[in-house]
Amino acid sequence: MSDSLVVCEVDPELKEKLRKFRFRKETDNAAIVMKVDKDRQMVVLEEEFQNISPEELKMELPERQPRFVVYSYKYVHADGRVSYPLCFIFSSPVGCKPEQQMMYAGSKNRLVQTAELTKVWGRPKLLSVREESGIR
Repeated sequence: MSDSLVVCEVDPELKEKLRKFRFRKETDNAAIVMKVDKDRQMVVLEEEFQNISPEELKMELPERQPRFVVYSYKYVHADGRVSYPLCFIFSSPVGCKPEQQMMYAGSKNRLVQTAELTKVWGRPKLLSVREESGIR
């Protein structure tokens, strides 16, 4: 991943926000929504959400603009253990400008690497993510 093309760097303030989010103590579902600041050529924080379901999160994302999301959710294992995994969602809806799609696609790997995430989904899978991952 480190050898891939990097279009936009990650804002230092966002890096710190992602680090804190990764180690948060709260037990509710939460999300960090990020966008590309075209003028600064940087991925920046757009909005944070607490206690948000996957369906509510989907409604918050723009219909015609790409976004990056880091989502923390409660997962109950078959043996009763509870964990709070993080997943990365890349939303790139149909109808986005090609320039925007290129900027986001070229910035995705650096952001995933910076946030140290392993679960990565695109928006078309967002609805099925709930079933695959046990999101409640």
